[in-house]
Amino acid sequence: MADTAVSGSDSVSGSTTSGAKPPASAPKASTASATPVPEPALKRSALQTAVWRLRSRGCWTDAAALLTSDPSPAAALQRASLLVERCLFTEQGWPEAEDALRTAEALAQNDEERGAAACERGHLAYASTVLAVRDRADEARAALGRAAALLHPSAPGRPLLDFRRGLIAEHIADSPQAALAAYRRAHAGAAAHDDPLLLSFTWRHLAGLALREGELAEARHGFAESLRIREELGYLVGTAPALVALAEAEPEPTASRLMTEAARLYRLLGGVPTWLAGRFPSSPTSPAGA
Repeated sequence: MADTAVSGSDSVSGSTTSGAKPPASAPKASTASATPVPEPALKRSALQTAVWRLRSRGCWTDAAALLTSDPSPAAALQRASLLVERCLFTEQGWPEAEDALRTAEALAQNDEERGAAACERGHLAYASTVLAVRDRADEARAALGRAAALLHPSAPGRPLLDFRRGLIAEHIADSPQAALAAYRRAHAGAAAHDDPLLLSFTWRHLAGLALREGELAEARHGFAESLRIREELGYLVGTAPALVALAEAEPEPTASRLMTEAARLYRLLGGVPTWLAGRFPSSPTSPAGA
């Protein structure tokens, strides 16, 4: 399965040099400010650092628990986003994600917040569909369409929406050209908004389309950029998928070395993401079902 999980990365924006140049054909995105979060800034920074550290190690439930005392719409949305990401990486926790998402939808007070909640709704439905839990493709399309109607083209959440619409086009509609256009818009927007984590996903998916077309050099470059950014951010739970992706474009013995490291990280995290299980040979230390 493709590495398709992503959610907002306010807490890590600007923490690494992305090295990304939006593709020449991609439109320029607005440099609107990041989504507002509760003050005071120092308290916010400490909280977001803790949330990021837990999230990056696959501890989504613990990360979400840190946000339960904050009654704001922004915190409810971030909590829902974390639990949706947990579903896509572990194929578990669907009821908890649904509950958190309903709370975020109920607390949303303006078009930007409602649009962001609709974007998460679409991503949860996408995850359910692509992981063959339940076919919710129509719900995913409708929710992302609703988000597009609510979010202004310059809104901070627009690049993430573009990326997720690309996922629908690539993995559900099997329309690589539509996916390419969406990923390019997302890539340009992520660069303009200084969102390195989202850039790691757009690099990876643009590279995947290049590999599909036999453009090995372009694919290697994109996969390598994705891996580099994730390693610099310390996004441990996303590093194994990035290593596997790069291995697919590299010759031996480099490919085997990358797969060995990916398998080590996968087992270190207890078999997460679950959809990588079939990519590695079983061993005495493998989790059940791996």
